[in-house]
Amino acid sequence: MTSDPAAWWRDAVVYQIYPRSFADSDGDGIGDVRGMTARLPYLAELGVDAVWVSPWYPSPMVDGGYDVSDHRAIHPDFGTLADAEAFVAAAHDLGLRVILDLVPNHTSDAHPWFAAALASQPGSPERARYHFRDGRGPDGGVPPTNWGSLFGGSAWQRVTEADGRPGQWYLHMFAVEQPDLNWANPEVADAFDDVLRFWFDRGVDGFRIDVADSLAKDAAMPDTEPLETGYGSYLQSPGHPLWNRPELAGIQARWRAVADSYDPPRMFVSEANSPEKLAFLAPGRLHTTFVFDSVWCAWDAASQRHMLDAALAQHVHDLLPELRVVLDEQDTLAHAPSAHRLDCPARS
Repeated sequence: MTSDPAAWWRDAVVYQIYPRSFADSDGDGIGDVRGMTARLPYLAELGVDAVWVSPWYPSPMVDGGYDVSDHRAIHPDFGTLADAEAFVAAAHDLGLRVILDLVPNHTSDAHPWFAAALASQPGSPERARYHFRDGRGPDGGVPPTNWGSLFGGSAWQRVTEADGRPGQWYLHMFAVEQPDLNWANPEVADAFDDVLRFWFDRGVDGFRIDVADSLAKDAAMPDTEPLETGYGSYLQSPGHPLWNRPELAGIQARWRAVADSYDPPRMFVSEANSPEKLAFLAPGRLHTTFVFDSVWCAWDAASQRHMLDAALAQHVHDLLPELRVVLDEQDTLAHAPSAHRLDCPARS
């Protein structure tokens, strides 16, 4: 057990709540925040330390709420901001912490920013919040790069301009309805500072950062080789134009400064698949991360133990370089993850 109260997350048991299906307080068939609040005593009795709330923001629900149209409000199906504040207060009264989802890679195409981008001209400040580019070919009909969406097909969608002509293309690493934000634009970073403070000021204890390894993109926008689309987009090779870019260090340090300005400090957990994700845990960046390697291993003690040993060894190798020589001499890293896969007994 950790002796530092601010590091409660080190040994916390966290229970995920999906608002739409967790608890319905008014009988309309849709889960809501008041239903969540009513069930908090039960969760406390289970012995959990924190609850992680999947996106409860306004959203067209194309991607289960991960297509956010307003980061500082509650979906009307789920209740009101006052209901959310009461939920956080009730959780704290029971000794539970509250973690929300932060979805910073993209917005919904129903977000006011994207509506403004579509209504504006190429090169406008409104379009600069996203990744709009001219197409290739004589008529601009070929996507700007060969990048593939994780949901299949091209990662680019062409828009129809206000005068009815085929126009520019915008980047969407996920659904067409989830345009990617341009984190090289200071306006985007400023807006998410405000989002963090909005919820931290309401007592939220931390955030799970959705696809934390994807925010920064290579400004040169080179093609990938080979073409990656769908599941293949998870390859995330070193130097990839979409994954684990060096600019992430500055973004994460900025978030950490916001979190550390609160008393007690707030926390971040990274959702990332990049092999280099453990580097996100360097001092002054994020606090902890999901390790999805367990999903690819067999569900038995030996395989899971192998995965944990390898992940810990890689963590030490990445963050404590002064120990590398000792570890290498002991062959501790012999089973560490390679760039693209973990060498463990596979799930059958």
